[in-house]
Amino acid sequence: MELFEVSADVHALIEDLLPVVNPAARFEPALAQVVLPVGRFEPSATTWTILERCARADRVAWPRLVEEWLIHVSDRAAMAIGDIELLGDVRKRLRIRMVPKLTESERQGLAIVSAGRHFDAMIMIDHPRYGGPLTLARASLLGLTDLGGLAVPNTYQVELADVDVHDQPLTLTESIRVIHKPGSRYVSALVAELHHFLTDAGRPGALVAVPTHSTILAYPIVSEAMGAVLGPFRELAKEMYAASDDPTSPDVFWWRREHALVKLDPDAGVPRDPSPPAPKRRSRLRFRR
Repeated sequence: MELFEVSADVHALIEDLLPVVNPAARFEPALAQVVLPVGRFEPSATTWTILERCARADRVAWPRLVEEWLIHVSDRAAMAIGDIELLGDVRKRLRIRMVPKLTESERQGLAIVSAGRHFDAMIMIDHPRYGGPLTLARASLLGLTDLGGLAVPNTYQVELADVDVHDQPLTLTESIRVIHKPGSRYVSALVAELHHFLTDAGRPGALVAVPTHSTILAYPIVSEAMGAVLGPFRELAKEMYAASDDPTSPDVFWWRREHALVKLDPDAGVPRDPSPPAPKRRSRLRFRR
């Protein structure tokens, strides 16, 4: 059946069952929505979903489907308002951080996209007690859309606007670049923006490590000294990774402008230029909800 054929009867069922299922709620037929007051908040649910379900079902099943839907949207509203009470404006708390590439099963249900061969970009809710990875279910519950459009500027323009960048000695003759923000869980996101911090790196590129989510290490390759630097650089990354309570990856990568990151084999020698990595695809992080 078409939606217009079922809407009148389904809306009548909603009006009949709503006082029983959720006495505080009200139905607004002109807007085809149920308003579900929770405290001072009044979230609403459009009837589109239940109309579609009833259009596909036998008429005898409609009362059960409507009752189940009303219970579901009432529970969702209560849970969403609980999150809002705890978190405030969740949209302002969305952040991105890079994590080592997850398996398909680990990615299931998370707001996450690929960020190349070695990392995934994961959307987080930034809160000291109630934060963590954003699930697609929670995003739906909170009515969050355009996740990337929220999390990207929150991360790069707000959270990391005051990141510290300095050079520090690694060996007697060579220094490395440290990109750091104490206590931040999102500096790792800057692995996608390294060109801003490595303007002095020429065609050979740079060594890069992301040992913790608050720190990125880089060594612009501007001399023949990389062979002497790679070992100490790798050891520092491993030590920081092991000592951190928010580690990212112990690996060392070869970064070159307009090319994808290449993970360096710990047992291999210094990377050589004749076998360049595949060109990097230009693309924005695209998150779906």
